[in-house]
Amino acid sequence: MGFVIRWVFAFLLLVATYNPTEWNYVRWSMANYQTSLSLTVLFGLILLVGYIIYLRATLRSIGLFGMILILAVVGTVIWVLFDQGVISLDNPTINTWIAIFALSVVLAIGLSWSIVRRRLTGQADVDDIDE
Repeated sequence: MGFVIRWVFAFLLLVATYNPTEWNYVRWSMANYQTSLSLTVLFGLILLVGYIIYLRATLRSIGLFGMILILAVVGTVIWVLFDQGVISLDNPTINTWIAIFALSVVLAIGLSWSIVRRRLTGQADVDDIDE
């Protein structure tokens, strides 16, 4: 259940930043930065904090190579689904949602990897504190 919660928050972070609908930070800030600059900066900083938490944890647990490897696996799964006719990549809106899903999976795995490694191997990370 912990992985699902981490994935949901990663997905929400990415969707709040950008998605194909009109309800996202990028479109809202471009339309309202002149009249609501303080809110634009505040919401941007809140999103930035979320990205720093996820990216730092992901880079510390699996590194850049691990991120690329997981993204390659997710990309290959999408390729197989496309090749088997399960999904179609003709619609740019669907492609954007697929990309958001793929990136959220990478971030969720990165945030969860230390926990998974500790349970599988019994070895704690050097920076772990006794729990």
